[in-house]
Amino acid sequence: MTNVLILGGTGWLSGRIAERWMDAGASVTVLARGGREAPYGARLVTADRAEPDAYVAVRDREWDEVVDISSQPGHVAEAVAALADSAKHWTYVSSLSAYADNDQAGADESAALAEPAEPDAEEYDYSRAKAACEASVRAALGYRAAIVRPGLIVGPGDPTDRFGYWVGRFALAGEEPVLVPEASGAGAQVIDVDDLAEFIVAIGAQRWTGVANTISDSLPLADLLALAADVAGHTGDVVVAPDAWLLEHDVAHWAGPRSLPLWLPGDMPGFATRANTAYRLLGGNIRPLRVTLERTLADERERGLDRDRTTGLTRDDELALIDERLRRNAR
Repeated sequence: MTNVLILGGTGWLSGRIAERWMDAGASVTVLARGGREAPYGARLVTADRAEPDAYVAVRDREWDEVVDISSQPGHVAEAVAALADSAKHWTYVSSLSAYADNDQAGADESAALAEPAEPDAEEYDYSRAKAACEASVRAALGYRAAIVRPGLIVGPGDPTDRFGYWVGRFALAGEEPVLVPEASGAGAQVIDVDDLAEFIVAIGAQRWTGVANTISDSLPLADLLALAADVAGHTGDVVVAPDAWLLEHDVAHWAGPRSLPLWLPGDMPGFATRANTAYRLLGGNIRPLRVTLERTLADERERGLDRDRTTGLTRDDELALIDERLRRNAR
């Protein structure tokens, strides 16, 4: 039987990876701080990765596969130091954010990475942190490691509220208007969480080594929003606001409170255009975006279309902005 250790394993993506490995007949152990249940059938080892004895309970066993998704450089460095010798294969889930910049459209896995974060860095930088984590894995595992770099992970259960905001908002609005960014020339690239989990299990089973951007094809952000509206059955107006107007009204890019999710500044021509040839050649699945949106909408309805969200505009704020935008256009 294949013995798999997942560092994490109780979160959104890592939990799905654990489930897929168990579906494949593996014996799965998840190491996590506790507070959330482990996937049914997995063995839970409770440990705090910030503590020096975090890996005592798992370091004396041989692992066919170890999976880590942490973005904390210290945690990843300690994990590979403790477990590299007992792991036949290691999969590290990095991010497209590990790249140094977004200046070149269509860049592949050979593009330069960000400068790795220093171990004692006072300010957390996600890009540099992921680059540092990758460096630790490569140094300790060499040709026994796979590094996958997903972009925006989406689908049912997404705790970030970014992707689901749009299909959920169009559904909530119904016959009423929805505010969208003009975002001329902006693109979007996503990966369905279940496609990603299945790919991570597949390359782990094959002990594939290398680096792959795990992401779908690029498409215009406007096309994604139009499809989200169609899936949601939205029949109201779509009120388009220029980037400058949104910034003047304190609407933030990408994520967080009072933001328009997935919208980014116009000076990032390479964003959401990363090459995914390696992922496709390795058999990575890219399910139709409509299917992912339908699954996401069902999840949004179950969680509550009008719930408080960590990302996006409240409906009241959005309607106030729409009213101001329409009054401006009417002058």
